[in-house]
Amino acid sequence: MLRAELAIKQIINRFTEVVSSTASVNGVLWLAVTLAFYAVALKIFRASKGHPLVHPLSITTLAVAAVMWFADISAAQYREFALLLHWLLGPATVALAVPMYNQWQNIRQLGAPLILSVMVGGALAPLLAWGVIYLTNAPMAIQMTMLVKSITSPLAMETGAAIGGIPALAAVFVILTGIVGALAAPLTYRLLNVTMPDAQGVALGAVCHAVGTSKALQMGEVQGALATVGLGLNGILTAVVLPVIL
Repeated sequence: MLRAELAIKQIINRFTEVVSSTASVNGVLWLAVTLAFYAVALKIFRASKGHPLVHPLSITTLAVAAVMWFADISAAQYREFALLLHWLLGPATVALAVPMYNQWQNIRQLGAPLILSVMVGGALAPLLAWGVIYLTNAPMAIQMTMLVKSITSPLAMETGAAIGGIPALAAVFVILTGIVGALAAPLTYRLLNVTMPDAQGVALGAVCHAVGTSKALQMGEVQGALATVGLGLNGILTAVVLPVIL
């Protein structure tokens, strides 16, 4: 009980510090700019019926980066100004437990085959990408960042930082992975004759995270449900295993 109270007190204190640091003219301004761009990007995404090329994350990132370039603001300065958004990555990560709970019956029914497929797919995709980066003799920080490309952004940024990667670059890799995967999925399924909705959904969720899950929801209810499971399982497994083995 005392540990729980202490943890809650620490969270409240940290949240107060974050809000205080954000409650400046620059902090409020950049927070408003980011949220405004995201709101517009979300409308574009919905108008396009969920096309991966106009995902809100990619549009918002490009728009904010353009404003930062014009305003001569560095990434470190932006992170300081928008510290509240960075802090919210923690609660967003914990919120992954909600879709996992909602799909618990699917997880129980599919059991070991589901978990095994997520583990294999979730490990193979980043390892192949890491192998390509390794052959180019890229800096170690970039190599480590590539290993988290297939999990959702909040987990990727936190896990990337824990293993010596670059959180901001992790977000870029995640977005690109999701867009490419969502675009390539229909053709890949046709070429490989993957017709099972369960397999289609798990693959999209485990490898292409939130963008892939959005695509899976367009394909069907079963695909969307299993993509949510794949996203959550792969994210949690990667976040737990990578810091331990590296």
